[in-house]
Amino acid sequence: MLGIVKNSDDIRTREEGYSAHGFNLLISNRLSLHRTIKDTRHELCRGKTYPKNLPVASIVICFYNEAWTILLRTIHSVLDRTPHQFLHEIILVDDFSNMLELKSKLDRYLSTMPKIRIVRNNKREGLIRGRIIGAEAATGQVLVFLDSHCEVNINWLQPLLQHIHDDQKAVACPVIDVISSDTFEYSSSPMVRGGFNWGLHFTWEPIPPSLLVKPEDYVKPIRSPTMAGGLFAVDREYFTQLGKYDSGMDIWGAENLEISFRIWMCGGSLDILPCSRVGHLFRRFRPYGSDSKGDTMSRNSMRLAEVWLDGYKKYFYQIRHDLEGKKFGDISQRIKLRKSLQCKSFEWYLKNIYPELKPPGQPGGGAFYPIDRRPQVVIWKGKVICIQLQTSFDDGYCLDSPGHPSEKKASAVIHQCESTKSRFWSLNEDGELKIESLLCLEASGYQSKLGLRLMKCHAQGGGQQWKFLNKKSVLYHPATGLCLGVNESRTYSTPGMQICDYSIHQQWTFVY
Repeated sequence: MLGIVKNSDDIRTREEGYSAHGFNLLISNRLSLHRTIKDTRHELCRGKTYPKNLPVASIVICFYNEAWTILLRTIHSVLDRTPHQFLHEIILVDDFSNMLELKSKLDRYLSTMPKIRIVRNNKREGLIRGRIIGAEAATGQVLVFLDSHCEVNINWLQPLLQHIHDDQKAVACPVIDVISSDTFEYSSSPMVRGGFNWGLHFTWEPIPPSLLVKPEDYVKPIRSPTMAGGLFAVDREYFTQLGKYDSGMDIWGAENLEISFRIWMCGGSLDILPCSRVGHLFRRFRPYGSDSKGDTMSRNSMRLAEVWLDGYKKYFYQIRHDLEGKKFGDISQRIKLRKSLQCKSFEWYLKNIYPELKPPGQPGGGAFYPIDRRPQVVIWKGKVICIQLQTSFDDGYCLDSPGHPSEKKASAVIHQCESTKSRFWSLNEDGELKIESLLCLEASGYQSKLGLRLMKCHAQGGGQQWKFLNKKSVLYHPATGLCLGVNESRTYSTPGMQICDYSIHQQWTFVY
């Protein structure tokens, strides 16, 4: 239990980590920089072999005020799981960080490591221009862009390199696995591809079932209308020929859709390689602002719409009518680029690459193949009784909700068991603690003082994941590193999250 809180210093580290970075820094600091992660590839991937004459790669990682252990774990995962003959260099682009440990301390730490270079910007450029700077410093045949909070998996690079070796104009993306911001558990992602909506927001959508019939289909390249943006590989010369990124875009936002449209409309292809897996830490929020640049996502989306959407841009402005008439900068060079590359129309893109997206008001589009969630096996069930207050089955004190068990956002309380009308709880294999099979008990991962709430079950772990440690009779909450208990100085009406001491006021039993 790496996340268990032992004292007030641990609470402070965890809370500050969530506030500054959007994840549980307490666990990250305790976790090995060389930790082993599970191989999430399909079994057919594990027997694949790759040519020895693949192109070499420059790994470009931009960072801005990234947490020390997160950045180092990203770097070490690349060094530990990438065949040295294919790793030309790792280029770290420091986008004008102001955290002291990312300066001379980082230089000293990396000074003995091979193939690593640091490029330091003398002003904040943002992710988009930062990646251009990294690409221009690179000398490998293939560019691989990674975020600074990733962990690459086994044999992650070879499928990307082979795909580009076979077709210089093919842009390759790994499957993006999930690293929990609360527990740092590494989880396999389902087979999905990238899409978008008319608000120009990226979306994930399932692969059409008709494309996943045979086992071999699960390891073939998946044509994707768009990319998530953080992780992809591209031939370095082709990246330059294609126009790199739009340097007129600021900081972050919409660059992934812009380059996706440009790849498809200008003669390239964009594919997800199922045999390449990279874990990405999905933070609770984006912790870094845009300095004085304002709403960069909206401005960048306008540049994208004006250059690439042709007459279909009207649908974007129907949704974002608040942006009409606002400035988006000079786009003349990007229009000139589109003409010089002889790119196809956006209508062609919709008909040939993403026919599932229909204009507003027409049926179709979006995530049109729902993913069925598998049935959850119940591990524990019954009344949840506080052992400290238990005198008999009828007059003990049970975990309860103040109103109807279907009432969302209700606080958890403790009532005499006889007054709960036999309220039934179940704890399943995914750690969801459900009341009457309706709602899940949730504790905030970084603001535990807000208490406990009953919320719609989201199947994402985090604040809704619990573990019942049977030998100690405690309900442990991995996201906060705390245990469910009752305060002895109160009238036992409200349970709360406490530093785990396994005392009797933190002990519970399921009675069925």
